[in-house]
Order: sequence, then structure tokens, then C-alpha cells
Amino acid sequence: MNIDRMEFMAWMERIMERFDILMEVAGSAKNQHTNIDGEELLDNQDILQMLKISTRSLQRYRSSGKLPYYTISGKIYYKKSDVHQFVRESFTSATIQKRQRGTNSDN
Repeated sequence: MNIDRMEFMAWMERIMERFDILMEVAGSAKNQHTNIDGEELLDNQDILQMLKISTRSLQRYRSSGKLPYYTISGKIYYKKSDVHQFVRESFTSATIQKRQRGTNSDN
């Protein structure tokens, strides 16, 4: 079974066009986050990558109430603003603790 060059090139062109379409669909799906009331919701994987923490640490922050979360259809989501607030509070409390240690060591 021989395929001439023109037919082969036509098939390859069609395949490449389909790959381009798939790349566009995959790219738009990857960048699409769930929104609620105009607020971006992040899932566990987003938070783990953003904060560079373990799954267990994230679970501990949820359990302690330090990081608010929402369950939608059995999946856990976090408001982006809540995550930013959590980071700010963590940074602030770490700074205060560091200052207190410095003050206590002076005594």
C-alpha cells in the first residue's frame, strides 16, 4: 500500500490542525478557575503549589480554622482573598514572634 507524497502531506496538515485545536482547548481549560461572586476559587493543588506546603500541612490549616474553605460537590475550594489573608496573618504573626524572642533574650 503506497501513499503518494501529496496525500501524505494533506493528512499531516489535518493532524497538525487538530493538534493546534487541542492545544488551544487544553490551554484555556488550564487557565480557567472556578469563580463565585466574582471571586476566584482555588483547589487543593493550586494551594499546595502556591504555598509550597505538604498535603498534611494544608489539612492542618483547614482543621485549625486558620484557612477557610468551601466544599462544592465534594471538592474543597479556597477563596483567593482568604489565602492571601492567611499568608499576611502568618507573616505578621511570625514577625511578632521573632520580635518577642528578641525582646525576651535581652532580659
